[in-house]
Amino acid sequence: MRLLKSVGRQTIFPDYHLKVYNKGYMDKGNVLGLENELMVKVYRYRWLVFSLLALGYLFVFFHRLCPAVLAVDIMNELGTSGPVIGLLAASYFYPYALMQLPAGLLSDSWGPRKTVTVFFVLASIGSLIMAVSSTIFWIIVGRTLVGIGVAMLFVPTMKILAEWFHHTEFAYMTGILFAVGGIGSLIAASPLVWLTAQIGWRNSFLVISGITFVIAILIGIFVRNRPSEFGWPTPVAASHVSDVSIGLMEGIKIVLSNKKYWPLFIWFFCDYGVFVSFGGLWGGPYLIQVYQMSKAEAGKILSMIAIGMGVGSLTLSYLSDNIFKKRKPVLILSTAIMLVITGVLFIYPAQIAVIWLYIIYFSVGIFSGATVVIGFTMNKELFPIQMAGTATGLINLAPFMGGAVLQPLLGFMLESSGSSQEAYSVTAYQSAFLILLIATIMAFFASLFTKETLKFSESG
Repeated sequence: MRLLKSVGRQTIFPDYHLKVYNKGYMDKGNVLGLENELMVKVYRYRWLVFSLLALGYLFVFFHRLCPAVLAVDIMNELGTSGPVIGLLAASYFYPYALMQLPAGLLSDSWGPRKTVTVFFVLASIGSLIMAVSSTIFWIIVGRTLVGIGVAMLFVPTMKILAEWFHHTEFAYMTGILFAVGGIGSLIAASPLVWLTAQIGWRNSFLVISGITFVIAILIGIFVRNRPSEFGWPTPVAASHVSDVSIGLMEGIKIVLSNKKYWPLFIWFFCDYGVFVSFGGLWGGPYLIQVYQMSKAEAGKILSMIAIGMGVGSLTLSYLSDNIFKKRKPVLILSTAIMLVITGVLFIYPAQIAVIWLYIIYFSVGIFSGATVVIGFTMNKELFPIQMAGTATGLINLAPFMGGAVLQPLLGFMLESSGSSQEAYSVTAYQSAFLILLIATIMAFFASLFTKETLKFSESG
């Protein structure tokens, strides 16, 4: 593997090279030797930085999905109702969505390492409150604190990766991050069921609180915002580095006034709205009510979405970087495949063979869930690195807005189409899937208007 990558007469660390050499501290040969040594340190240490942040991201997904396993135990002990448990689940998502813009602003001003550390401690406190609370009110308060806390990891992580990894590596690293998140989804299922069976749901939350706190401390101790905090050179190419700071309001104005931002925003809104509406909510009831599957059978098919996310996060980033050597074709092709999938669900809602249901759910994980890796990479490459946090925070509003709109809209369509014996009919699901098809059509047209952001001629 080449640790020293030449670009003309400079290296991938041109700003550091010129600073040392031009000041006359040593001759050019010694500079290159020192630079090679420092590059090895950067190359090794950045994997520690990434590993700790990825571990944190695993628990972001874990926290997001764990109430699905613990909800029945909480209902039985506290004697609460289904709608209240629904409020408990939602008390994570709304704070998470609302914190995306503050996450970007704090990442660019306060610093991503400090932001993640402080708010992950807050998430740990939230889990602790859930473990010791005797009323559903305080459990919801704890869940809200968890949502606020873990909401502040993804955006700062994107900014840190932009500082520690060369821009041609960004899509691949983001893909690995999402794959780790998929592992968190799987751990929040059967392993958590086993843990609660052994020690109970309250002690399970205590364990979760402790692990979350340890992760926060490890990130605070070992993670750094950028290599220069150790006095090391940066892997970011010279054309992507600037000492000029960008104010918070100025950064927001730059993002919102960029015409290439809005097609990507619309794509995120529609694509992730489809993903969470189908894969995160109605995909399970659809299997149970239309195909008369047991919860266990439906769970096996639903797990294909998480597996697809893990596989797709790595595969799509590889295709983008190494095969197509572009971002836009991957985005368009993935959305086109989702167009076929939603079309099949709409036209043949009750005539799909079981093997094809496995394939469809797996494909949704890849071409809807994992494709956001490409979307986030394109958004990052549209703007200067100094405002990576603000740009990511603003674009990250779109997927949650899409879910907030499409999930209840599908519920309305199902309810208005009627039900029989406490189950929605095939016709009701067909009406709901029409919404998914329309949203995917909108996402497809939006993808056509996005801007290609990967320029290999600039990567060296």
